[in-house]
Amino acid sequence: DFGQKTDLLSPDCHLSKTGRLKALVPARLHKRDILVNSWLDLSLDGLVNNDAVVISGRKLARQIRQEARHEVEQWVAAGNKRPHLSVVLVGENPASHSYVLNKTKAAADVGISSETILKPASITEEELLDLISKLNNDANVDGLLVQLPLPEHIDERKICNAVTPDKDVDGFHVINVGRMCLDQYSMLPATPWGVWEIIKRTGIPTLGKNVVVAGRSKNVGMPIAMLLHTDGRHERPGGDATVTISHRYTPKEQLKQHTIRADIVVAAAGIPNLITADMIKEGAAVIDVGITRVQDPVTAKPKLVGDVDFEGVKKKASYITPVPGGVGPMTVAMLMKNTIIAAKKLLQPKELKALTV
Repeated sequence: DFGQKTDLLSPDCHLSKTGRLKALVPARLHKRDILVNSWLDLSLDGLVNNDAVVISGRKLARQIRQEARHEVEQWVAAGNKRPHLSVVLVGENPASHSYVLNKTKAAADVGISSETILKPASITEEELLDLISKLNNDANVDGLLVQLPLPEHIDERKICNAVTPDKDVDGFHVINVGRMCLDQYSMLPATPWGVWEIIKRTGIPTLGKNVVVAGRSKNVGMPIAMLLHTDGRHERPGGDATVTISHRYTPKEQLKQHTIRADIVVAAAGIPNLITADMIKEGAAVIDVGITRVQDPVTAKPKLVGDVDFEGVKKKASYITPVPGGVGPMTVAMLMKNTIIAAKKLLQPKELKALTV
């Protein structure tokens, strides 16, 4: 069956008539990609690399943004208004400002017009709700998001529920969350959708597989678990996996008992080095959603790290996402897809019906 796997080799590799691998240039092979029958004599010494395939979130995001750009061009060419995204940014959080800048740059890249509405951290909850109401009623605004986190005196859940569901490109409104949990079409939260697309576009199987999601946040961990465990035959198909969710009260040793059996580990706890090599079984796929800013011990400069000990885990995993450059770019790309869905009003009739039931 090796002949079916030769596409994994470099162009300079071929099988001789005797079944021996010939290579003009050493090929990068992975042990999981090679199916060898007992009769096939392969000289692979020195060619096999046991490290995980590092999934480039940037590359996948470029592909999705290209799809989005084409969709926007077709939409506008058909005589429709260019999609518009409004972002409300409260306060001076540097990370939030950086994230919003990335979102507006991506919007420009795919042909979506956007605006960032800056408000001081002193804004009252009532004033913010009034602003959201105006944007909800503005026909020019297709997608609307309020960048989180918000100042402590503002109720984030109340703000998320104030954004009308069909403009809720973050997928945080209770109607969208509820529809997602019922396997119905909805605005999916961008980061969980990004994780889903990484898994699906990379070809990592989920049906019947054991998955551990480390982290139970309502915006990331819970939706990821929901997408992965739900029925693949439903309106919004799920991954049909067996999912275990861990959280801050899961003892580390108990967490290891779950992860060591997992085919897929999704780390979304925001704890650097939570997942180490001894916790991963050989050949598992590891998706690192965590993002923490720490000081580099060598350069003393700030850097971003995930929840996974990348260097250690990649020696045992089959696939792994890096931080940065993994899930982050996918989050922004999926936000662009949600904005297009909002502009086309693909969910509006169902959402309005759900609101009136």
